[in-house]
Amino acid sequence: MTDVVSVLVRANLVASLAITLVFVLRLPARRLFGAEIAYRLWLIAPLAFVASLLPAAEAAQAPAQALILPNLTQPPPVIAHVWLAGVVAMLAVLALGQHRFLRRAKAGAAGPAVVGFIAPRIVTPADHDLRFTPEERSLIRAHERAHIDRGDPRVNAGVALAQAINWFNPLAHLAAHHVRLDQELACDATVMARRPGERRRYAQTMLKTQLENAPLPFGCYWPAPSPHPLEVRIDMLKRPRPSAWRTMIGVATVAALSGATAFGAWSAQPPSPARQHWVDQPTREALTQRRSAVVMMTLTPAQMAAFKQPKR
Repeated sequence: MTDVVSVLVRANLVASLAITLVFVLRLPARRLFGAEIAYRLWLIAPLAFVASLLPAAEAAQAPAQALILPNLTQPPPVIAHVWLAGVVAMLAVLALGQHRFLRRAKAGAAGPAVVGFIAPRIVTPADHDLRFTPEERSLIRAHERAHIDRGDPRVNAGVALAQAINWFNPLAHLAAHHVRLDQELACDATVMARRPGERRRYAQTMLKTQLENAPLPFGCYWPAPSPHPLEVRIDMLKRPRPSAWRTMIGVATVAALSGATAFGAWSAQPPSPARQHWVDQPTREALTQRRSAVVMMTLTPAQMAAFKQPKR
């Protein structure tokens, strides 16, 4: 367990650097390439995190009699227990938030939103038909359907799980919040690309929508706990859709940054311990000596048995 915590701490340092990079790039990317490309930038953080967990390159072959020192970087067992308790507590908090939202949705006081990630479904408030016109209801369904078609509920479930595993990292929680905001902007852009002539009605629909203060870890909703989220979304609706070539440049930029960050996270790891191939070790030592030299070797019974030829 202590090994897991040590690896997790190192992976969090890498992910924190990746998250910081995304925070620096997301607004310029949104202006240059559009909201959908800015949302894809968040791929950099999980890719860097996973890359830092992959097996590192093997170190140079160590001498056969290398002295094995204790790993002084391992945290004491109590830290591992605290981390595990934090994961359980964070999962409980997320489950409680999900339960509260579902209870409000069942009473007709929540939505529009997409609930669940295995079989996501759209929920609407009780006054949905009275508050919105048929055209506005069509736009709301298009928005929520875009979430489901793009797999956003599963993305948000993964984000919630990452929050639980990395509960001690404040950047993980800050990133989770901004992932959802960028996700909503990207979803708006997707809907407007399909219905470019309904920007005004779409903005009016958002103004009539009740923003949710209750968290929904496993689903998609229009979050309110941010400074004037509707102002940002309506401002994005005023901007023209990026051209095809600019979108292609944005996709290529995200792919290049993701690959470079993941490779850097993997290559920055300390090398893994060299594997000892003890059967071949005496042969390699003999080949490095002069022909006139005498090589003295002491073999254990197990090593001697390995050199015996099988009987024919």
